Amino acid sequence: MSTRAQPEAPARGYSLGELMVAAAAREIRDAEVVFVGMRLPLLAFLVAKRTHAPAAIGLYENGVIRETPAPELLYTMADPPNLLGATLCGQMLDVMALLQQGRVHVGFLGAAEADRFGNLNSTWGNRGGQDIRLPGSGGACDIACLAQRTVVLLEHDRNRLVERVKHVTSPGFGSGDSWRRAQGLPLRSGPSAVITTLGVLRFSNDGEAYLASVHPGVRVEDVLGNTGWTLRVADDLLETLPPSGAELAVMRELDPNRFWTNR
Repeated sequence: MSTRAQPEAPARGYSLGELMVAAAAREIRDAEVVFVGMRLPLLAFLVAKRTHAPAAIGLYENGVIRETPAPELLYTMADPPNLLGATLCGQMLDVMALLQQGRVHVGFLGAAEADRFGNLNSTWGNRGGQDIRLPGSGGACDIACLAQRTVVLLEHDRNRLVERVKHVTSPGFGSGDSWRRAQGLPLRSGPSAVITTLGVLRFSNDGEAYLASVHPGVRVEDVLGNTGWTLRVADDLLETLPPSGAELAVMRELDPNRFWTNR
């Protein structure tokens, strides 16, 4: 039986961004240590803390650790509301050390590209036929290597969900099968979900992604046509549960102008 949080009742009237935030929040289990990341996960962590995971602990790459949710919407991890009342305002080394010790349960990541084995590229992209240098890893490679599991959020487009990334900035399951073991990475680590604008991908025992759920109103054909490889589809394919009333209430209290969720 899955231990991922499930909302008690779906709500009517929500944006795609709110659906993705809710899906991301449900990947957090109570009392887990969470490497929060940037953009939508900033809000997803707050939703989880205010609904089903009050004992979750948030780690931020700039050295902030929080046992209580920030009182206001965060635009970056260094915003004053994230520092006010924090358990620790330390250094990057403080939170990276928890990764090295194997104490981080889940880390949230973004990327320019993700491939069929969950490898991520945030180093090289293409614009107008020209390769362009992207911001790169930051702490993402450390999180991908050492967190017990990772969750990726990105737009579902065949130019971003590719068969093989141009550059492996952050490893997923490499080439599949026992690749992570061969590299000496922790055995219980690796990607567990890719939440996109069309659905949710998860990973089979051989390390390859499959379509686990489609968002309401999305056809399987839409997902397959926007994926850069022949994507497997789960036999028990689900429809992503919409945000519950409680989840939406938290989002709209914290983000009344829909800064993160207006799409």
